[in-house]
Order: sequence, then C-alpha cells, then structure tokens
Amino acid sequence: MARKRGDRINGWLVLDKPLELTSTRAVGIVRRIFNAQKAGHAGTLDPLATGILPIALGEATKTVSNVMEGGKIYEFTVKWGAETTTDDLEGDVTSTSLKRPTEEEVAELLPIFIGNILQTPPSFSAIKINGQRAYDLARSGEKVEIKAREVNIYDLSIKNFIEDEEMTFIAECGKGTYIRSLARDIGRELGCLGHVSRLRRLKSGPFTENMSISLEKLEELSHSAAARDVLLDQLCPIETALDDIPALAINEDDAARVRLGQAVLLKGRDAPIIKGPAYAMSGSDIVALGVVSQGEFKPARVIVLGE
Repeated sequence: MARKRGDRINGWLVLDKPLELTSTRAVGIVRRIFNAQKAGHAGTLDPLATGILPIALGEATKTVSNVMEGGKIYEFTVKWGAETTTDDLEGDVTSTSLKRPTEEEVAELLPIFIGNILQTPPSFSAIKINGQRAYDLARSGEKVEIKAREVNIYDLSIKNFIEDEEMTFIAECGKGTYIRSLARDIGRELGCLGHVSRLRRLKSGPFTENMSISLEKLEELSHSAAARDVLLDQLCPIETALDDIPALAINEDDAARVRLGQAVLLKGRDAPIIKGPAYAMSGSDIVALGVVSQGEFKPARVIVLGE
C-alpha cells in the first residue's frame, strides 16, 4: 500500500477565517502549512463570512460530526430595504421596499424567531435536491424549491441599531440554521425586506474566538525558526471536540484491547456509572470513541496516534 503524503498531524486548528475565502480553500491552506496527511472542516462558512472555522487534522477528522452537532453563535448585520437572490450582498436584488423598521418594532418581533422554528434554506445553499447542490441548480437558472425544515434558535438579540439602514444581531442556534434565511425572514415579517451584509461566526461547538488564530499569523509562524513545534502548539487536542460526552480513564492493557476493536469491562469500585456515548483515554492519549452499555465500553471509532 502506498504511503500517504504528508505528516501524521492530529488535532484541531481553530481558524479565524478571513473574508472572501472559501472553507475548502482554507482547509487546503492549513493542510499545506502543517504538511498534514488529512484535513477537513466542521461546518462551512460562506466566502463572505468570517470567523470560527474549526479544522480537523489527521485523526481529529473522526470527531468532526461531534462539532457539527454543537451549537453556534453568530454576529450578523442585516441591511434593510432589499431582498437578493442569495440573501446576502453577493446576489442580485429581487425586490425592494422603502419601509424602515424602528428598533422597538424589531425587538417586539424577535421572540417569534426563538425556539424550534420552520426555516426554508436559501436557494444558493449546499442543500441537495435530487442529488444536485441547490446553488448549482440556482446558478444554472433553474427554479429551486427547497422544503422548510425545523431548526432551533436558542437566543436572538439586537446588538446595535445602525441609523435606519442596518441592524446588527447576535444569534445562538443549533445545527442546520441558515443566518441568511433568518435575515430574509425577519425583513419579510417587518415588511421592509432585508439581506445579510456582514456575517461572523463567534463560536462553533466548543471552539471560540479566544482559541482562534488568523491565517496571516499562521503563515508567519510557519516561517519561524522552530516552525514545526510552534505550529503544533496552536493545535487543540482531539478530545476538545468531545466536551459534551464523558471521558473514561482506562489502563494500558485495556487500551491495547480497545485499539483492536474489542470491548472492555468497566470493573472495580471506581467504575463510572454511565451509559451511552463516551470516549476512552489512556493517560493523556485518546484511544477511541464508543458507547458504554451493560458495564462495558464498546469502541466504535479507534483513534490511531503516533508516527
């Protein structure tokens, strides 16, 4: 079997994605800087959005789904008076309105968008329709009809009111929420129409702004005298992505069995009384993701560390 190109780098890099860069391109740049064998991201950010883009390197890719299931926090600005084909600045204007809402009108409306709500994703989105991406169909001129789906918005508040033309919000939401759709729907309910003029992700799962690094800074570090060590210091451990499930400490003998895909009995007076998803740690190393059932830890995904 041919050896994979690159180094076995394992961990999470929390990138502060810059404007006008695709998430796929950002992953490619980070992978090149680290010379990593494998990389992927945990949730797309549009090119016109900035902020937290968690990038998994190596074995951390096995925990991507855990991050994608986590909550997100966004700061976004809505420009009133027009809807666009993409629900942001990138698209063509489809309809306009001269009406402008007051801050009081907006504040009174927001509660209807908090909780479990039905939301129709933008036509220009990665949603698949009959095997094709909605944005590909939309760009080809086809009429795109996407069914509404349930999303969860935990909190939505006004950050500031920018004269009469724009307003900035903070939204805390669950998986699958489209902020562009939220801006569009708020504008429609107010009767003034609207689209996103600025979007920034402040948090994704357990990853926050204070854990992030800019691409510019990362490039700078890659040219330092001790580049490899300095770069590795920027990574979060694989298990950072698993902050919502319990960790199990197992000894090296049990770890060896788990690495072979075998279940191990959680025995002894100090055995944890848990069931369901968990991950196993041997010393400071993560060994596997799995489930606890009937007093056993059963590995589902083994984590292979080392050179």
